[in-house]
Amino acid sequence: MAGRPVTFVIAVLLVVVWGVSGPLFHFSDTWQLVINTSTTIVTFLMVFLIQNTQNRDTAAMQIKLDELIRALEGAHNALLDLEELDEKDLTRFRKRYEQLAEKARDALRDGGTDTDSPFIDGRHDDTDDERPAAPPEKRERQ
Repeated sequence: MAGRPVTFVIAVLLVVVWGVSGPLFHFSDTWQLVINTSTTIVTFLMVFLIQNTQNRDTAAMQIKLDELIRALEGAHNALLDLEELDEKDLTRFRKRYEQLAEKARDALRDGGTDTDSPFIDGRHDDTDDERPAAPPEKRERQ
């Protein structure tokens, strides 16, 4: 129910009722303490609710990305469930993809393409993922 317009309206109504009741309680310390305590408790609980929502959203997104990787021909299934790897393995993948990105940028500058499905593990030469040179007609247009 949090995050919905009706929840916001209820919260505004509670604050209005609290404000209108001020003269009835002579704006006493207890009257102020009620709103302060209430907002503190609600804020505290909302932190956990928001974190839980973000965790579920992130998990759903990871599942969707895993499905895209799994379904695409030429995609590397080793990237499935990547978020579960330790820092050392993540760093190795990140460095390899940084190298691939640099090669792709170089290929674009040279008139080639930036699409490919290169090898990402260390078992293949770097020549396995070389991009073809741009055709002569593309080089002349630059």
